[in-house]
Amino acid sequence: MQKTLTQKKTIKITIAAAWMQLVRFGWQQALSCLFPVVIFGSLALTQVIPLPFLPRYDWLLIIFLLMQWWMVRSGLETRDELKVITLFHLIGLALEIFKVNMGSWSYPEEGYFKILGVPLYSGFMYASVASYLCQAWRRLHVDLVKWPPLWLVAPLAAAIYLNFFTHHYWIDIRWWLSALVLIVFWQSWVTYEVGETRYRMPIAFSFVLIGFFIWVAENIATFFGAWRYPNQSETWHLVGIGKLSSWLLLVIVSFLIVATLKQVKKKQD
Repeated sequence: MQKTLTQKKTIKITIAAAWMQLVRFGWQQALSCLFPVVIFGSLALTQVIPLPFLPRYDWLLIIFLLMQWWMVRSGLETRDELKVITLFHLIGLALEIFKVNMGSWSYPEEGYFKILGVPLYSGFMYASVASYLCQAWRRLHVDLVKWPPLWLVAPLAAAIYLNFFTHHYWIDIRWWLSALVLIVFWQSWVTYEVGETRYRMPIAFSFVLIGFFIWVAENIATFFGAWRYPNQSETWHLVGIGKLSSWLLLVIVSFLIVATLKQVKKKQD
């Protein structure tokens, strides 16, 4: 009887400890998502509350620029992280210009700060992914185990990014690239710290998790009119699950770029 009571007490303590770890992990994740939260909040508010003098797209650009300035000024993001985020602005804007002019999606509202039909605020949606990765990396003390060499990682990231462009003119090799990712990172792990306890996860699985949540975020963003797919021109529809593969590959590119830059920085230090 005494043994049974002790076991029950041990189980309760274990469950309570696991719950606290989950709360700590969720809190760190929430802090790391500060920039994406501001983006979604701004999209929602500017749709419900019209702002004067400027089109909505331009107000979004101003809000995001101010948010970026505040994050660097307050120390929430470092200058090195700002360089990474700026790189993602350029990568994302180039992809947006191409995709919009290929008819993949559109930005139907007016705006003064547009390039070839793409509002400049759109780059922040890609940069927010980089912001999350950099913040989570620092807050959770992320480390990489059995990370592949640069000569494998760099061409793979480049091939995934280029496929977003070339599949309009040639065959779509995303599934071949996905299989290659599994092969290259089969033995790779990411370790992270929560409450002084370290955990580990297969890197490929972390790609899937982040890609899924970005797909959820995409549905929220299109609902609030961040952009529109052709089938959403009249009324909003759930973004097809097939888009998950695109976001998964984009997450992989983002992670590979951030991880490579972190590895280079680590060697310099």
